[in-house]
Amino acid sequence: MYNYMLNTLIAVADCGSFSAAAERLFISPTAVMKQINTLEKHLELKLFTRSASGAVLTAAGAAIYKNAKFIIEYSEKSLAEARATLHAADTTFCVGISALNPAKPFMDLWYRVSEQFPDYKLHLVPFEDDHEGILSEIEKLGIKFDFLIGVCDSRAWLNRCHMLPLGRYKKMIAVPRNHRLAKKEKIQISDLYGETLMMVEAGDSGTNDFIRNDLGKNHPAIHIEDTPPYYDLSVFNRCAETGNVLLTIECWQDVHPGLVTLPVEWDYSIPYGLLYSLDAPADVLEFVETVRKQA
Repeated sequence: MYNYMLNTLIAVADCGSFSAAAERLFISPTAVMKQINTLEKHLELKLFTRSASGAVLTAAGAAIYKNAKFIIEYSEKSLAEARATLHAADTTFCVGISALNPAKPFMDLWYRVSEQFPDYKLHLVPFEDDHEGILSEIEKLGIKFDFLIGVCDSRAWLNRCHMLPLGRYKKMIAVPRNHRLAKKEKIQISDLYGETLMMVEAGDSGTNDFIRNDLGKNHPAIHIEDTPPYYDLSVFNRCAETGNVLLTIECWQDVHPGLVTLPVEWDYSIPYGLLYSLDAPADVLEFVETVRKQA
């Protein structure tokens, strides 16, 4: 309902620079600058004065900034009210789905507990796995959708939602189909010596930070290449195009047809669970508690 680049404007204005805003938004400074340039072009207004010391709102930018938070809040409230009106006659749980967060794990869960929610229907809500926008999607839990099931060891994600742990996925590796390791049934860690292993950059995931430190200490012959903090299809494409090795998980085996996913002789795994809003309504909390009791 509102231009999402208003969030970027607010961040730059509050932080005083593109680089500081990028850290807050978990995107690159280039992406921040591109969004502000696009917004200025769209509005036909110069919003910031740039200098070596940072970015300062122009008079026009200050006028937009003054009302931006109200616009965002009012848009989300209007959208929530519209959805409430739409579903007034029936009770619906909205479930977020994407290529990396598929519907099946939730559907398996739903069929185990649905008898306790006889009046409820499910509505699947697709969203994009875009590493630059995924945090804004997580913030829409409770607005755009009620639940999603996904891998969640991200500090930034868990600051924005609750998670009911459901289990752990094994860490595996993905390689292009023509890679020297592709035909192996199982990989030894030593098989990765001399390879470039792609994995998320340090700082957001305790599990991935542990793996990075363990490999760096005990297996220094494996070169680690940083990916963005959250995977999207571009990360899988890069693996396929470069011939590198990608740290992945067992539930993503079919994400990219050009890659083969293989188990490794290690004990690495990562938690996954049911994600829901920090201020979830009573029926969502009831569903979570029902699932918790069956776990």
